[in-house]
Amino acid sequence: MCGRFVSARKRLELLEEFAVERDRVGEDRAPDYNVAPTKRIYAVLEHAPRADASAGSAEVASDEDKPARELRLLRWGLVPSWAKDSSGGARLINARAETVAVKPAFRSAFKRRRCLIPADGYYEWQASADKKVKQPFFIYPDDGGVLSFAGIYELWRNGAVPPEDEDAWLWTASIITTDAPDEIGKIHDRTPLMIARDSWNDWLDPANNDKGLLMAMMLPATSSSTGGLTSRPVSTAVNSVRNNGPDLIEPLPPGAPPGKPADKGSRAQGSGSGQQDGPSLF
Repeated sequence: MCGRFVSARKRLELLEEFAVERDRVGEDRAPDYNVAPTKRIYAVLEHAPRADASAGSAEVASDEDKPARELRLLRWGLVPSWAKDSSGGARLINARAETVAVKPAFRSAFKRRRCLIPADGYYEWQASADKKVKQPFFIYPDDGGVLSFAGIYELWRNGAVPPEDEDAWLWTASIITTDAPDEIGKIHDRTPLMIARDSWNDWLDPANNDKGLLMAMMLPATSSSTGGLTSRPVSTAVNSVRNNGPDLIEPLPPGAPPGKPADKGSRAQGSGSGQQDGPSLF
């Protein structure tokens, strides 16, 4: 999977779509048609806030302390809890399904901190015959629905600030990928994994440690149970994270070269991610 996707749904749509019980975002944000590594992304997860140690073991937990389905903003690029610093997160935007349960950077999160990452589609780049130009494609659901990427998340403690500081904990996430089948595989050999709606509860349940069951829940995006995907070539304007807007997902006119620029409207939003221009494949 490449390191770009589209997140254009409104917060209230996601709250309803995923039956969220706790909204940890609190306000709408602008649609993002060029989500890049290190940006903050929507994630649906089930989390129980840490109990207040001063309350004592006899204290009855409130509803806020019990596990519940939440919508949060997490930084894209997982930072393991044991990492010395957070600088390596940009390299861990994807976790391979083949190794997610055993790789030290991911196995703890896969065991108890799984999430769903909503998306409207994602981008992949296909190399041309001469390998000089890569054509970007926008890949999206056949039925126009929202994708639910299989994800994992982690909490990293920033020891440079006190525990009560708002920056004391960094929440980060990775998207799980697998080999791309069928037509999508002709564009790029990896694809994000999805979780079907009827498996959301089991996937998000932090108490579910059945590795075999968890692995079986992850389905390629082209699977019929996830709705299927279609694709179309788009402008190379998406190569630059400085470009953002709905024109990025518009199909190229017939016969247009890959390098056709997008309209100026695509520059209306800055990415703020610090990523370099050009497709960044992982």
